[in-house]
Amino acid sequence: MLTIEQIKSIIPHREPFLLLDRVIELEPGRRAVAEKDILAEDEVFMGHFPGCPVMPGVLIIEALAQCGAVAVLACDDYRGKIPLFAGIESARFRTIVRPGDTLRLETDLLAVRSGFGKGRGSAKVGGETVAEANLLFKVVDATLMGR
Repeated sequence: MLTIEQIKSIIPHREPFLLLDRVIELEPGRRAVAEKDILAEDEVFMGHFPGCPVMPGVLIIEALAQCGAVAVLACDDYRGKIPLFAGIESARFRTIVRPGDTLRLETDLLAVRSGFGKGRGSAKVGGETVAEANLLFKVVDATLMGR
């Protein structure tokens, strides 16, 4: 299992936008399984929606992408790089995610070539699929981003 500090040593995301609490399975270059505890005090619930907190679907997709980023950036060829979205295909949301839930994120890398790739992500709560999507990405050197 990877702790949040170990996750930070692999991917560039940081609070408040780091959406993984722990990685429970990792096969570099192939797949990762992570978890995110959904807490009532998470800032997003101040506005989405007051009195009826629901985790935004776009954040679930981002959490799946971060899970996949761990699998990609754990490979020596991509270590220290920046993962960027290139597309989202076939996203489906099955049910809502609320504070108190633990989101289980599973992302399998289907192909990675020359820094471009495709992954298949599935998010579950209590064994029930809440969202799934195909994620297209590009991995770039941070210096190419003007930094």
